[in-house]
Amino acid sequence: MARAGTALITGASTGIGLELTRLFAAGEHDLVLVARSKQKLDELATELSSKHGVRVLVVAEDLQDPAAPERILERVTREGFTVDLLVNNAGFGAAAPFLETAARRSLDMIALNISALTHLTHLFAAGMVERGHGGVLNIASTAGFQPGPNMAVYYATKAYVVSFTEAIAVELAPKGVHVTAFCPGPVETEFARIAGNDDSVLFKMGAARADAVALDAYRSFMKRRVLVISGGTNWLGVQLLRFAPRALVRKVAAWVNSKPAPDASRGKLAP
Repeated sequence: MARAGTALITGASTGIGLELTRLFAAGEHDLVLVARSKQKLDELATELSSKHGVRVLVVAEDLQDPAAPERILERVTREGFTVDLLVNNAGFGAAAPFLETAARRSLDMIALNISALTHLTHLFAAGMVERGHGGVLNIASTAGFQPGPNMAVYYATKAYVVSFTEAIAVELAPKGVHVTAFCPGPVETEFARIAGNDDSVLFKMGAARADAVALDAYRSFMKRRVLVISGGTNWLGVQLLRFAPRALVRKVAAWVNSKPAPDASRGKLAP
């Protein structure tokens, strides 16, 4: 049985979340895995429990449902798990001008990226405070430090995550709970395909490997760092934002989120 406490990880079936589950399991943490795909989670649970000898609870939930966090807490409690570490990783984006994005998709994004993260943190951090120890890792983004034309709602949700996390880190530290906002740049996951920006200038400039980003997140969280910008280039970019004129920041963000113009003569996207 694991001896390092239990970690609850959302968005655990793919990308950064999947890599984090493997790192926490290797660190002898029992796991509560949350995502929509029960089949993927079941397969992952079998892999991790067999390889590392940890207990794994699978909770298939759609966190866009406002009632999901309460159901997760109820299930965790019923199964006899105590969550010591919460990893809010689940989220998605949409790459299109605001008015060309369906209102429902934008609202679902806010529900997942902001509301579910906030609700889960409130539910599980309360227990951590009662026990006098614990931690919350919120996966944010370098997008949270600037406005994002052509991905306006996504960038705004990540700005919330950064601000919210830094604030509660101050509130909860005296109570024994450490909180980290981890901010990667573009990462090689399903995120870009789902968001529709895998052919944007941003992703054509290069994306980090999910396993490398997850390792940085895990190590930073275990060191109890509050705000982490992953990667030297990303760190420099965020620092430059502090001094650049806001008009320039907006223009650059719009450019990196743009896509190649269609090449009508060849019937495909121009290089």
